[in-house]
Amino acid sequence: MKNVSIDTITQAVLSYYSDSTDPRFMFVLKALIEHLHAFAKETELTHEEWIRGLQFLYDAGQISTPERNEFVLASDVTGLSSLIDMLGSQHEGTSSSVLGPFHIAGAPEQAYGADLKRDNAGATVLVTGRVSDLEGRALNGAVIEMWQTADNGLYSNQDEAQPDYNLRLTTSVGEDGRYAFTTVRPAPYKVPDDGPVGEMLKATGRNAWRPSHLHFIVTAPGKRALVTEVFPSDDPYIDRDAVFGVREDLIMEYQQKTDLSDLPPGLEVGEDVTLPWYRVDFDFVLVDD
Repeated sequence: MKNVSIDTITQAVLSYYSDSTDPRFMFVLKALIEHLHAFAKETELTHEEWIRGLQFLYDAGQISTPERNEFVLASDVTGLSSLIDMLGSQHEGTSSSVLGPFHIAGAPEQAYGADLKRDNAGATVLVTGRVSDLEGRALNGAVIEMWQTADNGLYSNQDEAQPDYNLRLTTSVGEDGRYAFTTVRPAPYKVPDDGPVGEMLKATGRNAWRPSHLHFIVTAPGKRALVTEVFPSDDPYIDRDAVFGVREDLIMEYQQKTDLSDLPPGLEVGEDVTLPWYRVDFDFVLVDD
């Protein structure tokens, strides 16, 4: 096009995309182009800044591996991942939150009351609660996946010293909708900051820390799958999560206990628990698919 200019280039580009069998793809692509062009105009983006941005993308690709995706991390720390979660879960059920990069499918199926603590360092924590629908009816047969860091702030697929599937489980709830397992309190940890995303965090004076949390995926027939994480109210990073995953309804309390008689029946660990131990109660509410 001989007459392309600052004022006409956006429409010139969009005119090349008039044919598609996927209307939604075309809608998103055209909106992306419009916003990118508007961003460049608004900021009067220079060649040097544009090249620096391209270098960031190149570096993110170079450092990414099957175990680490720097583009996902960039999405997380800019709040885009959490924004998309919130846009997709505008309902009255339990809020969703980011999946994170450390989920492993196929965690061993374990019964109600399973013990995950075993030889892991830290005090025993009982995590228990109920899975229900919006009307409060128990969702018999709902399946829960849970994964977390150890006391050192590392997941099992980051730490060669941890056995496979350490501090991970899959469990099904019963007719009453209840679940329970014992574990240890996870530690806060830093998102990877040794790559281009870390450079961006440092350049903007931001911290790379995440508050400690338990990850969950909760599913039940006919219900929308819930991907979420639960955070303790007393964590020092609860209001400074590097990936913006905290929601008001995802905050829980660690209740300190000193009496073994407060342990519910049916726990694999029995009464082989050091004092003090801690209890977390957290219920999940699923919505229709």
